[in-house]
Amino acid sequence: MTTRSEYCVIACAEAWRDNGEVLASPMGLIPSFGARLAKRTFSPDLLLTDGEAMLVGLDGTTEGWLPYRRHLTMVTGGKRHVMMGASQIDRFGNQNISCIGDWAQPTRQLLGVRGAPVNTLNNPVSYWVPKHSTRVFVERVDMVSGVGYDRAEAAGPSATRHHRLPRVVSDLGVFDFTGPDHSMRLASVHPGVTVDQVREATGFELAVADEVPFTREPTAEELRLIREVIDPKGLRDREVRG
Repeated sequence: MTTRSEYCVIACAEAWRDNGEVLASPMGLIPSFGARLAKRTFSPDLLLTDGEAMLVGLDGTTEGWLPYRRHLTMVTGGKRHVMMGASQIDRFGNQNISCIGDWAQPTRQLLGVRGAPVNTLNNPVSYWVPKHSTRVFVERVDMVSGVGYDRAEAAGPSATRHHRLPRVVSDLGVFDFTGPDHSMRLASVHPGVTVDQVREATGFELAVADEVPFTREPTAEELRLIREVIDPKGLRDREVRG
């Protein structure tokens, strides 16, 4: 039986389908498993990194050096697809990882904007949310770190040239931005989840089709790779239960 966490790995992997030779930059455990699964199966041209200065193979061995200047060249040319986390995200994909509350006197200080503005304006960015709730999926983010569709379009062609948010994956389902005016749309629910559950856990009105499919089933080979090769210790179940 496929677990919820395994559906999440599959959904994250699908973010890199047909990406070609780009740098996959997953941030988080399940996105990392997804990137490795994608490279082992339907996206063999993906480039994986150790997160510091090396390109690595499927077993983690070093394949090449990735100096910072080359990394920046890939970023600014759109040849990188990041999957980031989000402390808050709104209907247009604006993401917050900086602070909760008013910027002048926040109630909680987070990571800071880090590379989110540059990432979202220069290469495709997807998001992973391990616990879907109205605290994360909000009507308006407290501070914009990653740039959403509405703000990119308001800034003009220089901002929209490489701006693309392919998908958001949470423990409840998969979302894209094909709703009205590039708003968030429910693309699929994980088996065992209902559309009403997703709506109740979302702090804004989602675009929802009349019939929402389930997230696709993994193949027998994909399940074998997840369970025996990529994550034999079952760490995925610590991040997503159920």
